[in-house]
Amino acid sequence: MRTSQTGFTLVEIAIVLVIIGLMLGGVLKGQELINSAKVKNLTQDFRSIPLLLHSYQDKFRSAPGDDANARRHLCQAAATECTTNGNGDGQIGGNWNDSTNSEAFLFWQHVRMAGLAAGSTDAADAGYLPRNAEGGRLGVQSIGAAAPLGVPGTHTICSAAIPGRFVRQIDLALDDGEPATGSLRAGIQGSTGLSALGAATPLDETLSYVLCLGF
Repeated sequence: MRTSQTGFTLVEIAIVLVIIGLMLGGVLKGQELINSAKVKNLTQDFRSIPLLLHSYQDKFRSAPGDDANARRHLCQAAATECTTNGNGDGQIGGNWNDSTNSEAFLFWQHVRMAGLAAGSTDAADAGYLPRNAEGGRLGVQSIGAAAPLGVPGTHTICSAAIPGRFVRQIDLALDDGEPATGSLRAGIQGSTGLSALGAATPLDETLSYVLCLGF
């Protein structure tokens, strides 16, 4: 008696390989779309914060955080101490990543109370401090000689924990495509502060960076 042998034909194997290829292509394309969405989200942070600042200034003739009449502008009659006034010197004092009651820290409470941005207005709330799409701190401050990463301008927005593979895409969307120069610059957060990119420390796509944009 002859025994019959079973197995896959070349056509069946080819069909399986095509299916596997389509699945891998779909996974890679899906990851590409996710990364593209993250880059757009991170880029939008740098575009939206100046709008918050200018909208508040148009409404109250003062910068959020620095507003010396913030209680009069933002608090209801029954809650006259709902926030803290700034000193009104025209600068958003403090550092972009402050976790204390500086003007940079109060910036978020003022714009939210003014109805310009979503988020908690309770400074003690764990969700009060703003985060970007990668979970890094996001903030704004006025700048001068001690500007983070030496960015030019009157104010700066800084966003932390941004993967190196996204840095050039964000820089191309907002500036000159070179993260060591221009209005948008990248740096590494160290124990003594931010260290800027340079000839000896080029961009490494495997690391995470802080990006600061002057405006």
